Amino acid sequence: MLNYMWALMMAAGIVWAGFHGNLQDVTDAVLSSGKEAVALGIAMLGIMAFWSGIMEIGNRAGLIDALAGRMTPVLNFLFPALEKDHPARKKIAANMIANFLGLGWAATPAGLQAMEELERLEDERREGRKGGPARKRGVAGNEMCTFLIINISSLQLIPMNIVAYRSQYGSVSPAAVIGAGMAATAVSTAAAVLFCRAMDRR
Repeated sequence: MLNYMWALMMAAGIVWAGFHGNLQDVTDAVLSSGKEAVALGIAMLGIMAFWSGIMEIGNRAGLIDALAGRMTPVLNFLFPALEKDHPARKKIAANMIANFLGLGWAATPAGLQAMEELERLEDERREGRKGGPARKRGVAGNEMCTFLIINISSLQLIPMNIVAYRSQYGSVSPAAVIGAGMAATAVSTAAAVLFCRAMDRR
């Protein structure tokens, strides 16, 4: 659906420019934006590689396991039906830690792996081998919905990606958004938690 929306907006812009004689401006903007996108992608690739590497080092050193253990009360509150030894818990914890540090790119692999584990859990519930309510195939379970909503709300201590973007574009104070980011994500995460708990009780 989003692909169709983007295509429609671009087509509408080109048609509008054609009617008003601005096609040359559109061509110039496409070329300059393409160049800027490549430059930004190369700049952010280094940051992504660095922080993804830090997360992998922390994982191999046992830091993620230790932090996941510390997060047991939080995970028990958010995912009460998820067994304490379920492999999804470690992936969920790694994703939440990376998001908390503002490392959205480093959080994505762990988030995808957590969703795969939660999907397997739903399959096992459908086969009657695990406790908890099962949904029909193609319908997300409570844990999957909760994880997705918490992930989207993304509580952040340091919005590293935004700071990197601001630095790339020459901001005088790239870190000036940290306080506002913390406040905004704290509110969004609190709303997400309240919504998930209310829906679970229903």
